[in-house]
Amino acid sequence: MPMNETPAPPTARGPAEHAVRDQIIEAANDCFARYGYAKTTVADLAREIGFSKAYIYRFFESKQAIGEAICGARLDRILEAARTAIDEGESANDKFRRFFRSITALSVELFFDDRKIYEIAASAAAEKWATARAYTEALRVMVGEIVREGREKGEFERKTPLDETCRAICYAMTPFVDPLDLERNFDLLPDAQNELTGLILRSLAP
Repeated sequence: MPMNETPAPPTARGPAEHAVRDQIIEAANDCFARYGYAKTTVADLAREIGFSKAYIYRFFESKQAIGEAICGARLDRILEAARTAIDEGESANDKFRRFFRSITALSVELFFDDRKIYEIAASAAAEKWATARAYTEALRVMVGEIVREGREKGEFERKTPLDETCRAICYAMTPFVDPLDLERNFDLLPDAQNELTGLILRSLAP
C-alpha cells in the first residue's frame, strides 16, 4: 500500500484490527524516540505511517491513549521481572531485597537508556495516567504479599496494621520507583537503594 493512501476501514473487529493497532503503536514508538513524546502530534504519526488522523482515532482516542499503550507495555515488563524476583526469593527478607532491586534496575534500564521514550513514563507519572496508577497499585499488592508472608513466618512484626505498613514501604520506595523521582536520585544508586532496603527490613523485624 502506498504510504500516502489511507487504508480501507476494516469490516470486522479481530486480528486485522489488532495488527493495525500494533502498527500504529510501533510507528508511534519510533516517532516518540526520534522527536520526543511532547513534540509529536497525531498528525505527525499519521504522516509517518500513511494513515489519516481520522483513521488513527478509530483505534486510539488521543495521543495519550497511544502513549498509555507504549508505557503500559514497558511497565508490564518491570512487573514481570518483579514477580520473577519474588518467586526466586527463599525468605520474605530475600523476596523483598530481590523485588526492590529488580524494580530499580529495570526502571533505570527502561527509563534512562532512551531519554525520548522516558518522556512518556514521566508524563504518565506526572499526569497520573491509568497505566501509572495500575502500576503503582500492582507494586503495592506485591509488597503486601511479601509482608503478609513475612508475618506468617515470623520474620516481620505484626503489631502495625498491614495496610499502614505497606503504604509506608511504598512511600519509602518512591525515590527509586517513580520515574520522576528516580531521575533526580539516579546518582545515589546503588548505595542509597541498598541502604534503604536494609532500613525497611530492620523496621519490619519482630
